[in-house]
Amino acid sequence: MKKVKKVVVLNDVAQDLNNGKEFYELKEPGVGDYFWDSQMADIKSLIIYSGIHTIKKGYYRMPAKRFPYSIYYTIEDGVAHVIAVLPMRKDPLWIEE
Repeated sequence: MKKVKKVVVLNDVAQDLNNGKEFYELKEPGVGDYFWDSQMADIKSLIIYSGIHTIKKGYYRMPAKRFPYSIYYTIEDGVAHVIAVLPMRKDPLWIEE
């Protein structure tokens, strides 16, 4: 486990979260907000759990707890940088891009 001082979320992650929120909101009203809150809680948990996850293509990959998504991040100078929150049910080639 690598100790981090803070977690930084890149701007592109907001679009990933919005896409997921819209998808789940169409399934059932209210689930989109639950998705957003759940993902944010998982991201915040990186302050404690960063560095324990498997590395895929040079990025740490943390599976989300409540939805089939993964949170990709790096660690540099004591800071966890969240670079993407992606659905795991998509084509693996799409995820690599």
